[in-house]
Amino acid sequence: MGASLHTFIDIFSNPESQVNKIIIPKIQRDYAQGRVDKNVVRIRTRFLDALYVAVMQTPITLDFIYGDINADGELTPLDGQQRLTTLFLLHWYAAKKGNIPVEEYVFLASFSYETRYSARDFCKKLVSFTPTFSESLSEEIKDQYWYPLDWNKDPTIQSMLVMLDAIDRRFCKVEHLWQRLKEGAISFYFLPIQDMGLTDELYIKMNSRGKPLTRFEHFKAELERELKAIDESLAQKVLGKIDRKWTYLLWQYRGEDNIIDDEFLRYFRFLCDILCYKNGGTPEENKQDEFQLLTTYFSSNTPKARENIAMMENFFDCWCDLPNNSSPKEFLNKFFTDVSTPGKVIVDTGRYSLDIFADCLRYYSSRGRQFPLTRVLILYAVLVYLQNQTSITEEQFVRRLRIVNNLVQNSEDQISNSVQRNRMPADLHQIEQIIMNGVIDTTIPQALNGNQLEEEVIKLKWTTEHTSFAESLYRLEDHPLLYGQIGVVGLEHPEYFPRFASLMECNKDLVSCALLTFGNYSQQERNDWRYQLGAVTHTESWRLLFHRSANAGFEQTKAALNALLSYAEAFTDNLHIEIKDFYIADCEAKSSYDWRYYFIKYASFRPNSYGKYSWLDYQRKPYELSVMQTRLYWSENTYSPFLKEIDEVSRKDKGQRIERNGWYMEHHNHAYIIYSLETGKEIHRISIDQSPEKIDKENRIMKMQKLYPEILATIDNQ
Repeated sequence: MGASLHTFIDIFSNPESQVNKIIIPKIQRDYAQGRVDKNVVRIRTRFLDALYVAVMQTPITLDFIYGDINADGELTPLDGQQRLTTLFLLHWYAAKKGNIPVEEYVFLASFSYETRYSARDFCKKLVSFTPTFSESLSEEIKDQYWYPLDWNKDPTIQSMLVMLDAIDRRFCKVEHLWQRLKEGAISFYFLPIQDMGLTDELYIKMNSRGKPLTRFEHFKAELERELKAIDESLAQKVLGKIDRKWTYLLWQYRGEDNIIDDEFLRYFRFLCDILCYKNGGTPEENKQDEFQLLTTYFSSNTPKARENIAMMENFFDCWCDLPNNSSPKEFLNKFFTDVSTPGKVIVDTGRYSLDIFADCLRYYSSRGRQFPLTRVLILYAVLVYLQNQTSITEEQFVRRLRIVNNLVQNSEDQISNSVQRNRMPADLHQIEQIIMNGVIDTTIPQALNGNQLEEEVIKLKWTTEHTSFAESLYRLEDHPLLYGQIGVVGLEHPEYFPRFASLMECNKDLVSCALLTFGNYSQQERNDWRYQLGAVTHTESWRLLFHRSANAGFEQTKAALNALLSYAEAFTDNLHIEIKDFYIADCEAKSSYDWRYYFIKYASFRPNSYGKYSWLDYQRKPYELSVMQTRLYWSENTYSPFLKEIDEVSRKDKGQRIERNGWYMEHHNHAYIIYSLETGKEIHRISIDQSPEKIDKENRIMKMQKLYPEILATIDNQ
């Protein structure tokens, strides 16, 4: 007897099936589709949704159910226990809900569980019980006199109760449910075990495992189902790759659990997110799990399903077919580095490694992203190359990868996949154009940093015309304070490229002072009153200065830097001290003291902080500056350095006063002024002699330091 098509109703009545009773044997595991863990809830919901569609719209045929039939017509299922149990519960629900005559559903009594006597008795009691449907089925059943408390400990019974409630929620408004089931809305193929040539020993092995399927095993089963609906041979090819070629690839990245399930699913999510972006969407708009992604991109109802399947194959296969049979790690180490190396590209590793593929397998997630969008773009650039190696040379790839990396590193504010500001589709398109054709398209809207795009266009042309300086330029790009953006140095003087590294290896406090002697290199932030200079140890302050942004003053930073770079071929701390001392001496010789003089001479102007300064009116009052100790706001640690050089400043006034008994002193652009604490009226003023250009003609700090003891003695004794 071969496979035959049946419904749950007719398998008991059709002479061809020879089934009089279905018995779930003791060796089988408990009924699991009613468990309440996350994976099972998802599986249960999807299964009931499929059955609902079958009843309401298009009939469904479930997979094969295998089993052994003894001489008495008792079927012991080998595979299909879970589906058969759910069908038993659905038919019970349809019969009771539809007030179907007992003679029509009497066959339900021929379904029995032998895993435990309690499960067997429950099935028997359930068939004879008719609920009122006035409350949840599980609660009503538990309230019956025949339901002992011990049954609450039976996992099969509890799972059945959960499933009954789920069935009720899904089918409560379906009319004529029993009739639709009789008409064959849900069917399955039944194949007796003897027709398969299976032995009892194999039956025991297959059913003694007792382990629930993993999430990945469920995923693979659903993937197979979706692919078979499209193309049987295609499904066999892809599943064969998963079981052999792709498993071998991922095996070297397995976790402590010694399986590759999570690694596969993370990479699958990555490629689905790429598909989403390439279709103009974002995963942030409709966050889906792996099973929903399967339906979205790989089901028979998806218009581009075959194209998406081909992309999935390419995304996996390209790592399996690397040149010289190298591993992904070996391949990536050929192109990536964490220190400047000729022929390689520096990538920002941070918490990550140079093996960007391994990091994707380990960290990728659309939710609470641990694998940042910047690395998504870099990995995509590599994948584009791997799938087009026949048309792109290694030399071309390295140059193009450098361009992509420079763009990505300098587009932090532009790389976004939010629903309101999704720029990933444009970013991926831009990267694809660069890797495939070596073309930087500045016309693509919302694609990466516009300033950096223009710089990369200029550098690409420049390196073809100045090949002897190309490696020197690349080393400059690799500097950790520039990470690809070299506009602050420029291309006009390639001899400055190595000088920049020499300069920035020196003490940053001395570098800041030396730069100021060549010009005001500060940059004004968008709020107009906050300014950025270089800090002693806070390297981010220098990165902000050396990267073109919305801040005003980038060109004056560049001018001061280039003037300093022109001063020497190599730099040392001693050279900076000479520059600093010469500038101070020159100002003092000329009796001309602008704010830069004070900044360079007095250490209180240059604390070990963020390099942030406040000038409320720089143009008219350049001496009224305050040192900030935070990135954005005034705090109690903010202070006027012109006061701090005189005495301790008052923290409660954010460092803008020196407060004594009965009076306080403030610093202004033209004078130090002392006020009465009681009345707020001015009681003393120390004016500063200035030139017609409003530049000090005397050192105001030195003057005040000399007068301060006398002032204290005079005012405190009044």
